[in-house]
Amino acid sequence: MSPTPPLPVCLGDYERLAAARMSPMAQAYVEGGAGDEITLADNRSAFDRLRLATRVLRPMDGASTALTLLGLNLDHPILLAPVAYHKLVHPEGEIATVQGAGASRAPMVVSTQASTSLEEIAAAATSPLLFQLYVQPDRAFTLDLATRAKAAGYRALMVTVDAPASLRNREQRAGFRLPPGVSAVNLAGLPAPTLTGSAIGESPLFSGLLTGSPTWADIEALRAACDLPLILKGILAPDDARAACAAGADAIVVSNHGGRVLDTLPATIDALPRVAEAVNGAIPLILDGGVRRGTDVLKALALGASAVMIGRPYIHALCAAGAPGVAHAIHLLRAELEVAMALTGCARLADIDRTVLW
Repeated sequence: MSPTPPLPVCLGDYERLAAARMSPMAQAYVEGGAGDEITLADNRSAFDRLRLATRVLRPMDGASTALTLLGLNLDHPILLAPVAYHKLVHPEGEIATVQGAGASRAPMVVSTQASTSLEEIAAAATSPLLFQLYVQPDRAFTLDLATRAKAAGYRALMVTVDAPASLRNREQRAGFRLPPGVSAVNLAGLPAPTLTGSAIGESPLFSGLLTGSPTWADIEALRAACDLPLILKGILAPDDARAACAAGADAIVVSNHGGRVLDTLPATIDALPRVAEAVNGAIPLILDGGVRRGTDVLKALALGASAVMIGRPYIHALCAAGAPGVAHAIHLLRAELEVAMALTGCARLADIDRTVLW
């Protein structure tokens, strides 16, 4: 008899398993980044450049990873980032993801471009849900999405502000298109953008596709129209962080969209300290991009984040093993964080600061 293969023991194992299961089209979509994918790679390598400082003989009685974030009492600081089209990698799509999130008590941020309706996902959820919102050219449609999310029990809105356009060469080379049965179902009925001009040589981006792209006025309007906590995702510049606070944001996600929007942006862990300094504790910061190990979570918290989000890693686990894979991947990351806390002498998240960095 051949031996039973071992379970995945880290997020990298799930990535390798997923690579053998994903279609080439799905792989181009999930794994690809903008341009030459320099930022995509740097999100990961920037964590590896940071070294930790071990501390010994610290009291660890009652150690815990618990925290309160935006009024939510959480067991750990790991959230599932918004990722579109989960049915690209698993037939149960977002339903399997939210079941895995519930089993590991992780909040899930549901994408506007989910391949399952936001109401169906909410009906299957047992842990907190947040709704990621792209501001649409039709502002009434946008507000309707926010209203639907609140009615379904979502606990916050996370508005993505950094992606009015992008070019991802890996997807272009693969000729990426959605397969039959996979679509952004929550955007059904939204008219496609139209170009304002058709002259030869005219830019489709500048001649129409950017018409109606969001501004700070839209954030202020959302803040006034919806009483859910408002999170802005995609802030890297300190001036934008200060503007977010002024516009009434309740939290910021320090993010470069997983390296998928503008290449050669800084890694998010490199941008985090400047954003933290600009915000100066006024609102919580969440970091995403490149998190693969519990030590990465520790480093993010040391540099000013209150929590982190993972994206590709849980998609890999979903592809490899469905809902149990998602739950297991979050468990692995949390267990690594606990080990990292113990070996740097941090009994609670509040104990984590820059002194854990060498």
